[in-house]
Amino acid sequence: MLAAGLAASNLVLYAFVYTPLKQIHPVNTWVGAIVGAIPPLLGWAAASGQISLNSMMLPAALYFWQLPHFMALAYLCRKDYAGGGFKMFSLADPSGYRTAWVALRNCLYLLPLGYLAYDWGIASGWFCVESTLLALAISSTAGLFLFNRTTKNARRMFHASLLYLPVFMGGLLVHRCYDNELSATVENSNQLAELPSSSSLDGDRTRSSTRKNGRPASSRPPVAYGSVAPFPFLPAPYISN
Repeated sequence: MLAAGLAASNLVLYAFVYTPLKQIHPVNTWVGAIVGAIPPLLGWAAASGQISLNSMMLPAALYFWQLPHFMALAYLCRKDYAGGGFKMFSLADPSGYRTAWVALRNCLYLLPLGYLAYDWGIASGWFCVESTLLALAISSTAGLFLFNRTTKNARRMFHASLLYLPVFMGGLLVHRCYDNELSATVENSNQLAELPSSSSLDGDRTRSSTRKNGRPASSRPPVAYGSVAPFPFLPAPYISN
């Protein structure tokens, strides 16, 4: 229900808020960034059944990334946007100065994401270093565009934004950290799936699982279902307590 609610909300936001705003106000780019940031949050909710602090990492990266990406595009395609009647931020900024500042500011917001991923236990320290270097790289192209606002520099920032996202996500996947206990739960669930089920066995399992060290044992996390066949190659996401 949580994932379905997010999906329905994003559909409404895209179709009835973001799309009409394109021809009304430049704030459409920021609303569109929210629309683009929700899908990974939706995926997390579908896999885990909840929204936690860790689930905000990819939405944050996507939100801040979209601003320099689309500011570069809006600057390069100013005439096309004006001809189509779209109220982009760059159209009210002939010099491109404010457009470049918005791009640079949001590039800088990407800098702490690697440290947060490490601090929250999502990824290793190597990802912290790589993500910071990656954010510095895209920030340098935004800074160059700020000090020399040409189509060449805008295009360079746009190309850097195209590289940023797959490299960031690839690094997050390679250097991921996930809870060992959760992994063991997934492994045990695969073994249990091979055993014949009966009402008596289920009752015994329920009674035995409620007593562990004198405390009720937690039920199998919903996220475990996302790592069972037909997708056994997917790691179970780490969920902080």
